[in-house]
Amino acid sequence: MSLGRLMQGKPHADTPGVTIGPARAYELCAEVCFGGRRRRAFTELAALSGARPGDRVLDVGCGTGYLTRRMAARTGPEGEVTGVDPSPTVLAHARCKGSGGRDAAPCVYREGVAEALDLPDASFDTVVTSLMLHHLPEDLRPKALREMRRVLRPGGRLLVVEFRPPRGAVGRHLVLAGLGHAMAHHRVDLLETLVEDQGFDVRGSGDVRPWLRYVQAARPPAGD
Repeated sequence: MSLGRLMQGKPHADTPGVTIGPARAYELCAEVCFGGRRRRAFTELAALSGARPGDRVLDVGCGTGYLTRRMAARTGPEGEVTGVDPSPTVLAHARCKGSGGRDAAPCVYREGVAEALDLPDASFDTVVTSLMLHHLPEDLRPKALREMRRVLRPGGRLLVVEFRPPRGAVGRHLVLAGLGHAMAHHRVDLLETLVEDQGFDVRGSGDVRPWLRYVQAARPPAGD
C-alpha cells in the first residue's frame, strides 16, 4: 500500500475528491519529501502569490494550514486569512497551530469543498491553492477554479501550486510506489491552460524546488 493511500482521510459527503487523513502522518511525510526545504519552498510560494499587507486571503484545500500560516505572515496583523478544507482532522490540527506569530494575520479555518465554496462573491484579494487540484476528479477541477475566480475581487490574484513529478523514469517510479498514481502522473504541463480556460489572466509560471510547479494569475478587472 502506498503512503498516499495511508494518508487518505474519510470520504466527505459533499465531494468525490480525496481528503487527507492523519495530520501528523501527513506532516511527517511532507517534511521527508521536501528534504528539509519545505519551509523555504512555501515561504517562496507566499511571496509569489503577490499578497500584500492587509490583504484578505483564501487558501483552498488548506490541509494542515502550512501555506495558510505563511500567507498570514505575509499579510501581517492587518490582514485576514481563511483556510478551507473538507477534512475535519486536518482542520483541527491547523487550528491548534494558530496563525504563525504575533505579527501575522489571524487565521480562520472552515470546513468546505473547493468546487462549492460557501463564501461571498468578490470577497478576497488573493486566493492560493497548493497540492489540492490533483485530489479532485478531472471534471471537477475547472469548477473549483471557477469558484476561486468567483470569490476573488476583480483584479485579485490567484496562485495555483501543484506537484511536479520527477522527469526521470526511476524518480517517477518511486513517486508512484510511495505517493500513488494521481501525483506520479499529474499533468502539470496543462496547468496554465486549465487556469486560463476558467477566465483568469495568466501572469507567470515556474518551478519551486524540489517538486512544485506554480501558475500566477489574476481575475480580470471589472468591465474586461
